[in-house]
Amino acid sequence: MLQLELLSTQHCSLCDQALDLLFAMPELAGLRLSVVDISLDEQLIARYGAQIPVLCVAGAPEETVLVAPFERGSVLDWLSRVTR
Repeated sequence: MLQLELLSTQHCSLCDQALDLLFAMPELAGLRLSVVDISLDEQLIARYGAQIPVLCVAGAPEETVLVAPFERGSVLDWLSRVTR
């Protein structure tokens, strides 16, 4: 099963909007989604701090991330590319 990760942090309105969007997408039903708080990891802060929210596939190469802002269409396009 595909494991998606939303790189996020507390008190981030864009992150909250991204999570709401992902939960509202029936196309993602059956996929696992976890929220990763980057504030708990210095390397994630250095890498993604200015770009959150970031959507990625757990364990996939860094170049496969989807950086905010994103909407339904861009999530579906990205997901199609990373699952080929």
